[in-house]
Amino acid sequence: MRIAVLSSGGKDSSAAWWWAQCRGWDVVALVTVQIQDGDSHMFQVPSTKWVEPQALAADVDWYSVDASGSVADEISSLEAVLQDLNLDGIVSGALRSDFQKVKLENMAHRLGIHSFSPLWHQDPYSHLHGMIENGFKIMITSVSCEGLDGKWLGKILDLENVQELKSLSEKYRFNVDGEGGEYETFVVGGPHLSRTLQVEGTASFDARRGEFKISKVH
Repeated sequence: MRIAVLSSGGKDSSAAWWWAQCRGWDVVALVTVQIQDGDSHMFQVPSTKWVEPQALAADVDWYSVDASGSVADEISSLEAVLQDLNLDGIVSGALRSDFQKVKLENMAHRLGIHSFSPLWHQDPYSHLHGMIENGFKIMITSVSCEGLDGKWLGKILDLENVQELKSLSEKYRFNVDGEGGEYETFVVGGPHLSRTLQVEGTASFDARRGEFKISKVH
C-alpha cells in the first residue's frame, strides 16, 4: 500500500502516521495543507510549516499545499496534489469530526483511493496517554480555553503532566485531547521518527489565549 499521511505536525496525524507504519504500509509522502488566510474548519493552522523537519527525520517526501480558509479551496487544492502521487490511500488523524471525515472520504472516492481514519472515536485520554507511553514527545504550541495558561506553552507532555491536563479538563470542561481547539500540538519525537527534533521559539499569552511561536526546528 502506497500511503500519504495528511499531517499537520501535531499529535493526531503523527499517531495516524505511526499506525500506517505498524501495518507495514509504505508511507511515501506527508501532505500538509497550509492555510494562508484565517482559520480552517478542516485543518490545524499553527506550526504546520514545521512538518518538513519531521519528514526529513523520517526520510519521507513532504508536500505543502497552499489554500485559503474555505473548505472548498482546501479540498480542491489538496486533491490536485494527491492525484499525482500514485497512491492507494490516505491516512488522517480525524478523531470525532464527521464533517472532516466525510469530506476526506468523498475526496478519496473521487480519486479512486482509500481513506483511513484509524483514531476515529478513540477514548480521548487513553489515546493521549497511550501515545506518551509509546514514546511520542508532544509539545503544546497553543492554548485557547479556560484552565490552560501560559505555563503549558512549549511544554512536552509526559505521564505526570498529562494527568494534570486530565484533571484540568474535568474541572474546566474542555476536551482533554484538544479536539475542540482548546490546544494545538507539535510532535518533536516518537517511534515514527529517527531522532528527536530540537525546537526553538518564544511564548506569548494574553489572559485566555497563547502561542508558542516556533522559530527554528533542527
